[in-house]
Amino acid sequence: MPQKSRSTESFFGRRKGQQLRGRKQRMMDETLPRLRIDISTAPVDDIHSLFEKPGEQTRLEIGFGGGEHLTHQALTNPTHNFIGVEPFINGMAKMLGTIEDHGLNNVRLYDDDATQLLDWLPDKCLDRIDLLYPDPWPKKRHWKRRFVNQANLDRFGRVLKQGGEFRFASDIDTYVNWTLNHVENHGQFLWTASSSADWSQPWENWIRTRYEAKAIREGRQPAYLIFKFPG
Repeated sequence: MPQKSRSTESFFGRRKGQQLRGRKQRMMDETLPRLRIDISTAPVDDIHSLFEKPGEQTRLEIGFGGGEHLTHQALTNPTHNFIGVEPFINGMAKMLGTIEDHGLNNVRLYDDDATQLLDWLPDKCLDRIDLLYPDPWPKKRHWKRRFVNQANLDRFGRVLKQGGEFRFASDIDTYVNWTLNHVENHGQFLWTASSSADWSQPWENWIRTRYEAKAIREGRQPAYLIFKFPG
């Protein structure tokens, strides 16, 4: 499969926080290898083969942080399957603990650059891609590290099914405008908003994370964008 261009620098920042100990380290050593998608193998033809059983939908969340949104979605949509990407080790360890605590069997994980996973996945396999509060890389010299770019929108278009969705949330106005401009210039996605309420209010089955609550306390208004991929 031909590889699309990638930034010369990763789209994410640091990989490690506090040193892991006890249960968290055990889960990184024992549980993550079982749930991690191994892209060193040949790409799968059927995405359902990655899970214990086929799902009514398969969704991808890129950069799940502490896993609050991913956990909520997996718990409230038990007939759907989910892939979560998070390179930050401490966030991954927290998610692993949550998966064990709730006995989730509809989540698979990837702990590196999401573009590598997107290039490995089969065509037209995802119903939805969530990119929620990604690093805005506010300094102009770092804008090339923002995840929303033309190459990654190409990737989304390849793996999304006809009628699939790309959902984006951010509390940084400049990144919201950046995303709207890039999607418009790309030309293959349709912004579904018809009124201000469609982007200023969270979509159905949303859960407010600690990060979002902090942003609102500090006076930043989140935006919630849904883009449809007609196919």
